[in-house]
Amino acid sequence: MIKLSTKTMALMTLIMSTIMVLSSENWFSMWMGLEINMLSFIPLMEESKKHKSSEAKMMYFLIQSLSSIMFLFMIITNPMMMMNEMITEKITIIMMTMSMMMKMGVAPLHMWFINIMNKISWNNCLILMSWQKIAPMFILSNIYNNNMIINICAIMSSMIGAIGGINQTSMQKIMAFSSVNHLGWMIICLNFDNEMWIKYLIIYSIMITMLTTMFNKNSINFINQMNMNTKNNMEKMNIMIMFLSLGGLPPFIGFLPKWIVIQSMINEGSMTTIMILMFTSMVTLFYYMRMMSPMIMSFNTMNKWNIKNNNLKNFNMFSMTINLALPLTMIMNMI
Repeated sequence: MIKLSTKTMALMTLIMSTIMVLSSENWFSMWMGLEINMLSFIPLMEESKKHKSSEAKMMYFLIQSLSSIMFLFMIITNPMMMMNEMITEKITIIMMTMSMMMKMGVAPLHMWFINIMNKISWNNCLILMSWQKIAPMFILSNIYNNNMIINICAIMSSMIGAIGGINQTSMQKIMAFSSVNHLGWMIICLNFDNEMWIKYLIIYSIMITMLTTMFNKNSINFINQMNMNTKNNMEKMNIMIMFLSLGGLPPFIGFLPKWIVIQSMINEGSMTTIMILMFTSMVTLFYYMRMMSPMIMSFNTMNKWNIKNNNLKNFNMFSMTINLALPLTMIMNMI
């Protein structure tokens, strides 16, 4: 078991490495930031109770190293290529884009992400789904991107994220496929402005932080534990609101980032892409609803040993307030 001091140091290095990428002025320092980021996340994946953590660490190291090598190779070889300048630039941009897509787990380079999510703790899942997306997304926003590649990857991510989650029973795999679906929405923001993906990522991170906290506190790892491990009606209502918000259903806060993307895409005239993204969001809502239906239908029961253990009342109130904040933001904008 790794000491707490080591994990604290790794967490600090993780934060500093992302800040290093965000404040870099050249590609090499960005690459260095990505490498430090990878090496500081691996110690955090160490779990004493989970025998699968070593497998997850190895898988994460190999995938991240491969994508970093691709990124570095393009930085080094670009000035040396004796080819037409336009062709060189296109190849470089495509390869750099694909390396960052691999780092994030965007489809069709997403299977490592699903497998790792199933082998690590909820806290690590949260870091992998939110913080680890910042540096690659920032690099992607700095590359002059090919709109066609972005659109194809966004459509594939949203479709695979929606269809892949239907057949799953593991909550971590469901959250992983949901993250792949949201990544499709996030990378489509790169076609418009740099601020849009930041807004989307912030709101998405808030939603999954609340959900993973709830899963961690109640030890929920599979669908059948959703009804067994939730204590009272307030918790059940809270989980339902959080899932509907994650699915992007109005009037919850999760609809706000999708609304921004939909408006921008309608203004640009990308109707086909936005229709596909919206339909796949409906599929994700379907499997969220399927998890919630036993909680809605069944009568509330509570085990005796759980009665005194219900200390999440304040958290429930806080998360409900945040998830229902969309009408408030609309009123503020109108004022």
